Formats: sequence, structure tokens, C-alpha cells
Amino acid sequence: MAAAPPAEPRTVGRLIADHLHAAGVTTAFTVPGESFLGLLDALPAAGIRVVATRHEGGAAFMAEAHGQLTGRLALALATRAVGAANLAIGIHTARADSSPMIAIVGGVQRAHRGREAFQEADIVGSIGRLAKWSVEIDSPARAEALIDEAIRHALAGRPGPVVVAVPEDILDELVTSGAPAAPFRPTRAEPEPDEVRDVLQLLTRARRPAILAGAGVLRSRGTADLVRLAEILEVPVVAAWRRPDVFPNDHRLYLGMTGLGAPSSVRERLEAADALVVLGCRLSEIASFEYAIPRDDVPWAHVDLEPRTSHAGLSAPTQAIAADARTFLRVARRRVSSGVLAAEAFDARRDANIQDRLLYEAASVVDAIPWDGPGIHPGRLIATLNEVLPPQAILTTDAGNFAGWASRGFRFRRPGTFLGPTSGAMGYGLPAAIAASIEHPGRPVVALAGDGGFAMTMNELETAVREGARTIAIVFDNARYGTIRVHQESRGTGIGEGTELGAVDFADVARGFGAFGVRVDDDAGFEPALRDALAADRPTVIQVTLDRRWKAVGRLDPA
Repeated sequence: MAAAPPAEPRTVGRLIADHLHAAGVTTAFTVPGESFLGLLDALPAAGIRVVATRHEGGAAFMAEAHGQLTGRLALALATRAVGAANLAIGIHTARADSSPMIAIVGGVQRAHRGREAFQEADIVGSIGRLAKWSVEIDSPARAEALIDEAIRHALAGRPGPVVVAVPEDILDELVTSGAPAAPFRPTRAEPEPDEVRDVLQLLTRARRPAILAGAGVLRSRGTADLVRLAEILEVPVVAAWRRPDVFPNDHRLYLGMTGLGAPSSVRERLEAADALVVLGCRLSEIASFEYAIPRDDVPWAHVDLEPRTSHAGLSAPTQAIAADARTFLRVARRRVSSGVLAAEAFDARRDANIQDRLLYEAASVVDAIPWDGPGIHPGRLIATLNEVLPPQAILTTDAGNFAGWASRGFRFRRPGTFLGPTSGAMGYGLPAAIAASIEHPGRPVVALAGDGGFAMTMNELETAVREGARTIAIVFDNARYGTIRVHQESRGTGIGEGTELGAVDFADVARGFGAFGVRVDDDAGFEPALRDALAADRPTVIQVTLDRRWKAVGRLDPA
């Protein structure tokens, strides 16, 4: 057998680009910098599309959203300390959301280190601490091994962001290596048969069990399996905070989403559960109602890639199962049939679930909340989105009190149709929508944002126009940092300090960037504006004015 011909030398930049593409990277989001041109210029030849953004924070948000939406490895690039610092918010968000992402930062030349080099910083020891793992490629000979290790860390186990620092002078060095190894594909962690049996017994023996489902189900594409298991066992499902698309919201067994904006019926039903299965959910502070769920006296199972152990004062689960959510669900489905419950028990559960669903439906009709102020009724706006948007539309949301209206009232009917940061980062909504529109150009993508958060990244409207992303941004404008104003009022001190903002004509700003812009001041004007935006051939900003007394779902500020 003839020996394989020797590989042609290539630059370290091209080697990294080839390995990233082999790992599934299709798009790079970046503000270009001279410190990583050796990689940037190699990306197109390796088959990776480059999207130039207006700020590294926007690039990081786009990459995070891309990873969260697709489950594939996402890529953001920045230069030295200044660019890396701007990436930080997206790196933190990717860690909170378990999004697979690599952030590559070009560094100062090796010979200039420790000499007050331009924009010098310890990237691994600073920004790298926000990530799941970080490394510096310190020599051309180690580039291949280290980039492959970074890919493995980003994808294996609980996915997350990885920071890779590369000194500028390394990227143009020539190296000889073979073709990229077979793409890394993380194995799906499988549960033990007795673990599945125990969870099924927990659910079947209980009188009022419940399932709390999170991002792990979405990431593993396990929604259909979850629906079937819930139907067989007649067990209701609650979505974890900012994971509302994990279960079809119009299904009779769906009882809402935890966290901010949730109706009281959600927490009450979880507290009433005499057995709970937490599936692919991290049980963060907000998702668990400040760690009130699960109750200490309730038996519960945690099925997750990294299930909870007893730490930080939190009780350990009755059963901790390190497993991929869909793999667990499929094994569980093979073990059960439609007759696993006695008819009497099944009927009793069904009757109880009907009543619970009625309570949830009544509590989530946001357009019926009394309204006597000027401007748009946010609940009616959400009701209009429900009526007009098709099931495949993607909704993204920023951080802010306005999001509670969508959390309670919008109906997600398919998985993979929502993007929202569990980190609570402001400025996320528009960049995430741009990333979603680039990935799915034929689907409507709507970003919901408050005026405070939207102003933080509205410069990315130019990116949307240039990339042909037909995003629709709906800006809820009350000219204040509304969430912080609520906290001020709850303290009874400093009301209004630092939270009152000036007027911004966001519709006019949109037109300045080459997008469409429209201002809507009453309920009657919103639906026509939405339909025009859906038919438009470019991004649209719909600025809706709010009664400044309204601060959250069902709450009226003092006049």
C-alpha cells in the first residue's frame, strides 16, 4: 500500500479555520482586528461565512444565539484586551445558557509581552475565567492539538463557551499536518436501566406528579419524546424560565413557564406536586423561584448532563442521573406503554390536569388585564402576535419587565422558536434575532426589547441591513430603565434616581440605518404595522409607546 503524500504546509490561521469548519462552524461573528488577520482572512477559504458586526458585544450575542438555536459550535472573534472585554457579556451569557461557542482573541506578539504592548492583557486569566475553559496557543507546534481540545471542551458534557487566545505572530507561521481529524461528536450520555425504572416508578406511584423541563430537552431535540411520555403517564409539564418552547404551549398538559412573569398557578402547581422530575434544567435562581422548587420534602429526580449534588445549602435530589435528556426519554418510552397506569388513576390525573390547565389558561390571558392609560396595551400586542405570526416564527427577547407579557401570554407551538438569555443580559434581543434570521432566512424573526436594552445594541441594525436579515424589532418604549425603577420603588428609596431616560425616536434611527421604522401610539395601529413588517424586504423597527405607569404584568405604577 502506497504511503499517503505529505501534507502541504499551511498557516496556523488556516489550520485553525479548517479544524473549526470540520467541527461544524459555519459562521463567524466579529469586529475585525489586526491581531487576528491571519485567521480572519483564512475563514472564507475554509468554508466559514464572516459576519462583521458593529460591536464585539453584538458579535458575541449573535454567536451565542447561533449556538443556542442550532446546537452547533458557534464562533466569535475579537482583538486583544479591548475586543475581548467587549466579548465578555456574550461569553457570560453562553455559559449561563450552555451554548457551544468558541471565542478566539488575537493577542500581542510573543516578543512584545510584558513590555506594555499595545492593548496587552492576560486574556486567559481575565476574560477566560468567564468561560467553561480557556487556553492560549503558545506555539505553532501546539496549535492543532489545542484547537481540537478547545472544540471538545465547548461541545462535550454540558456545552459552553471556550476562550482561545492566539498571539498575532503565530497565525502566519507555517505548519505541516494532516487533514483535520474526524469531527468531534460528543456521545449522548445514557442512563442505567435501573435509573430509568426508578424515575418511572416515582412518576407512576405519585398522585400529583409534574415534570419541569429545560434547555437540555431542547438541545437534545427531545420535545416530541417528552410529549409522548407525558401523554402516556398523564403528567403535566412546566417549562423552565426562558425555555417556553420546550413543550407545545397549546397542549393540554402544558401548565406554563417558571420565573419572571409567571402566573401564580405555575408555582402553586409545582409546590403541590408530590413527585417531581427535573429534566434538562439547571434549577437556577429564577427558574426555581429563588430555590423554592423542588420543595425539601418532595421526592424528585434530576436528569441532566450535570445533575445537582448537595452543595451551597441546596438539597440533593432523591435520584441524580447524568444523562442526555432525549436519550433518557427514549429509554423511558421503551419501558412504558399506554396501559402503565390503572384506568382509575389515569382518569383521576386527567381530571386534575384539566382543572390545572384551566387555571393556567385563565391566568395567562394578558390582553384582558384592565387598561386605562395612553399608548399600547402590551397584552393586546402579545395577543396580536399570537394571531398573526405562524408557528415557525422565532421570537427573541431582551431583558426587562416588558418580557413578562410575552412570558405569560405568547404561545410557542414548536421547539426552537425562542431565544432569550438566562443571564439577564440587556441588548441581547436584536443581535439574537439577526443571528436567527441569518440561519433561517425564510422564517419570520421578531425581537422584543425595551427602550433601554434596544439602545445598547441598535447599532447592529446596520448589520441586519447589510446581511439581508429581515428581522422585526418591537421596542417597548417607556423612556426609563423600568426593571430597576421597580426595584427602587420596592425599597422605598431613591425613586427615579438614574432610571429616567430621554426620548429617542427609534423609528427614525431605524430609517437612518437603512431599515424601515414606524411608531405606533395606539392598539389599532399595531397589527397593520406588524403585517407590513412581515411583508418587508428589509429589517423593521416598530416603536410602541407605553403608559409610563405600567411596569410589569398586571401592575400599575403610582401616578
